[in-house]
Amino acid sequence: MAATRDLYEILGVDRDATQEEIKRAYRRLARQLHPDVSDRPDAEERFKEVTAAYEILSDPEKRRQYDLFGRGGGPPGFPFGDVQDIFEFFFGTGGFARPRQRRRATRLRRGEDLYASLSLTFEEAAFGASKEVEVERLVVCARCGGAGAEPGTGTRRCRTCGGTGEVQEVRRSVFGTMMTARTCGACGGTGEELAAPCRDCAGEGRVAARETVVVEVPPGVADGLELRVDGEGHAGRGGGPPGDLYLALRVEPSPLFERRGQDLYGILDLSFLQAALGAEVEVPTLDGTERVRIEPGTQPGTVLRLRGKGVPNLHRRGRGDLFLTVHVEVPRDLGREERRLLERLAELRGEVSAARPAPARVRRPPS
Repeated sequence: MAATRDLYEILGVDRDATQEEIKRAYRRLARQLHPDVSDRPDAEERFKEVTAAYEILSDPEKRRQYDLFGRGGGPPGFPFGDVQDIFEFFFGTGGFARPRQRRRATRLRRGEDLYASLSLTFEEAAFGASKEVEVERLVVCARCGGAGAEPGTGTRRCRTCGGTGEVQEVRRSVFGTMMTARTCGACGGTGEELAAPCRDCAGEGRVAARETVVVEVPPGVADGLELRVDGEGHAGRGGGPPGDLYLALRVEPSPLFERRGQDLYGILDLSFLQAALGAEVEVPTLDGTERVRIEPGTQPGTVLRLRGKGVPNLHRRGRGDLFLTVHVEVPRDLGREERRLLERLAELRGEVSAARPAPARVRRPPS
């Protein structure tokens, strides 16, 4: 292995030189050795050598690494044979003399995700349902099978980049030679192009289609949730996996209940006599009618709890509860006999007197 020439020696500066001294030394040498202005036969190679040295020493972190592991400071067997090796170590590239090795891109791409909305009734959201959703999506081209090429043809080396997958540009200035690389626009970095694009999909490998997707909605979903359906998005490119379908759920409100989480809330209307004497009533629930016992003397505002009559827990066992707030309806259209009976009841309870008004109770509102 050839001995490594010291980077400080290449620029003609001391090892304790400041960053400004290194910059001045590089500019002076660049003006002298630039191939456009120098007649020296080795000007181009010397210019590359000087530029490579400056690229490392002008960066404080790279300079620190070089001082630790470079010439005179590295461990035995350190793999620096020349400036080219040093440049490769710091930049992961072949520098000026050797082409960079890179892994080419592939035509395989995952399909894009698809977004749509799905309307559900209140009961469908509570108990789940199997729904059909029509979507516009890209599917694999039937003619080329997703390859993008006409049947019987294939791919060839890209004529733009020569199969490397990238296009390199070299710019020269008085301060140095800058080499940049960008992904080849003709082949997308794959290094290959279609010999004959498919006439149905124009080489895309996918075509637009309107399809129906069957979606299984789990029990317990709510309005505003987003449901993901794996693999029902756009088809992938070049044989890649498909994207996913995301459905924004729109749930119709219930005419009877208000939903709060997995619990349901409603108002239970009772007659004056049902509340006073007690009764057994049938109330509607998500599962049909349910018999509920009303205790005698039930007061307005009393909350009745029906356990397990709410909405099923999403992806878990069990259900929420149904809470019914009692509302007592006072009759307005009393018949003569009904009024006589109620007046007799009031007399018995001492609430009505011909001689003086009955006392009424006033309470402070609850805080």
